[in-house]
Amino acid sequence: MPVPSFAEFREQSLAQGYDEVLERIWAADSVVESHTHPFALRAIVVAGEMWLQVEGHTRHLVSGDQFSLGHEQAHAERYGPAGATYWVARRNPAED
Repeated sequence: MPVPSFAEFREQSLAQGYDEVLERIWAADSVVESHTHPFALRAIVVAGEMWLQVEGHTRHLVSGDQFSLGHEQAHAERYGPAGATYWVARRNPAED
């Protein structure tokens, strides 16, 4: 599946109700232990490779692969020898 441009990904994400879109670049062999985020997200890997562990299952992701995580969903990340870049759309919770 071809990777959309950043502008296309951003436009699609904003149309789906996400409120911020950014690029994340990870250094080679980075490891991020289990953690959560105060937002839901959808992302697409655009370079390199990563392993995403969620609920005891690990996915190997490469360019073109997409993933999503719910608000406060615990996960861990590991990045390959070339690192990885992904674009991420975040949906922050509404403030009261």
